[in-house]
Amino acid sequence: MKLLLILPILIPLTTAACCLLLWRHRSLQRLLGTLGSVAHLVVALLLLWTVRQDGIFATQVGNWPAPFGITLVADLFSAIMTVLGALMGFTVVIYSLTSIDSGRESFGYYAFFHLLLMGVSGVFLTGDLFNLYVWFEVMLMSSFVLLALGGERHQLEGAIKYVTLNLISSALFLTALGILYGMLGTLNMADLSVQISGGMHAGVVSTLSMLFLVAFGIKSALFPLFFWLPASYHTPPVAVSAIFAGLLTKVGVYTLIRVFTLLFSQDIGYTHSIILVISGLTMVTGVLGAMAQNEFRRILSFHIISQVGYMVLGLGLFTPLALAGSIFYIMHHIIVKTNLFLVSGVARRLQGSYQLDRLGGLYQAAPALTAIFMISAFSLAGIPPLSGFWAKLILVKASLDMTGYIIAATALGVGLLTLFSMAKIWAAAFWGDAPETTVAGKEQPWETFSFSEKIALYLPMILLGALTLTIGLMSQPFFELATQAAGQLLNPAGYIDAVLGGK
Repeated sequence: MKLLLILPILIPLTTAACCLLLWRHRSLQRLLGTLGSVAHLVVALLLLWTVRQDGIFATQVGNWPAPFGITLVADLFSAIMTVLGALMGFTVVIYSLTSIDSGRESFGYYAFFHLLLMGVSGVFLTGDLFNLYVWFEVMLMSSFVLLALGGERHQLEGAIKYVTLNLISSALFLTALGILYGMLGTLNMADLSVQISGGMHAGVVSTLSMLFLVAFGIKSALFPLFFWLPASYHTPPVAVSAIFAGLLTKVGVYTLIRVFTLLFSQDIGYTHSIILVISGLTMVTGVLGAMAQNEFRRILSFHIISQVGYMVLGLGLFTPLALAGSIFYIMHHIIVKTNLFLVSGVARRLQGSYQLDRLGGLYQAAPALTAIFMISAFSLAGIPPLSGFWAKLILVKASLDMTGYIIAATALGVGLLTLFSMAKIWAAAFWGDAPETTVAGKEQPWETFSFSEKIALYLPMILLGALTLTIGLMSQPFFELATQAAGQLLNPAGYIDAVLGGK
């Protein structure tokens, strides 16, 4: 059982190492990258099934007892996130087989892709704040390479903005860790939870929580710390944009939910009220930014910001239903947003551009792509009975239960504006007339795609579209899973016992 905690980290690491050793052999790298992503997904699903059946469990690397050693721990929330990370890794690797050029493949694309997946799994499974910092740095280094790989000018510009702001976030996080360790003498999250719940240094802890909020707020792209995201996510190849859009900000949201339920939950009138206000501002500024754009991926990038606001809304409300809504929303959004970026990549290949004024007539040229876009776009906007409708409904109901009429109205209003911006893409790129001129040499008629290219491009999108429909039409099992995960977050005794062994 404890091996299941190590394998989601070990498998991507082994895959990355083998790809680096075989850097001269592109075909073998592709095969290893695909097999590694399949193995990663299978192990993640086994982990989720085991946690669902047997409860929270932990392991101490090297058999050093907690809180002195390196702790890996899985509850339902971390297991769900591990599955979602592995699923996005699998779909994007398949998509990459035909969308990533040979130059990037030769210079380590698959190796750094799996190093990124390793860092993501490490964040979800670690039980120690210092190791959380280490996994964040693994993610930062690999994502920076993926952003810059290819050396194009706009890529380097976006990569520099991305890495600079994230380095600031890491510095703030490390500062907070130093203060916390100097004050309490531990960075094991379960041990910290026990000590902080005792009421010692209450004022300092509440103040320190704001430093964590800023550090993780940058990584989550919360208001007003989000400006690095739309400046960078549209610059790399679309497969890289898709994995970033699906996972990286959600890693930040995961850490916010983790520390503000396990550690900083003693003064919710102060800390969580601030989070609630920030969530509303994040929703509004993100969707307004999306409405002002005229480029496919930049619109989607601003929508990431807006949707992050919904994810932390449940944390700000801090009720069982609200937290379940946040987890359900994360599950829905990771799938939908990744798929929309994949759709944008196929649209660009067909007509040579991401600019909406250079796209058009895709409903005739690619009807299957049109159907996939409609499912994902309507779900993002919250149209029933798709997954986004239920995610928004849960959060709005939780807001109304807490008499949060303003934040509920904000969530509903942002949903309408999201529908407007998705309709903007639909009208220009899909329903509108085909452009009179295209980007010469960059467009590729559908008839010229090989069968293997069509499979590699469409299989991930069809899979993610089917999952979106499944979560919408059969939402009860997913909501029950989110509710159970929220219950574990609000009652951390099981997490603490699993890590500390009742000590």
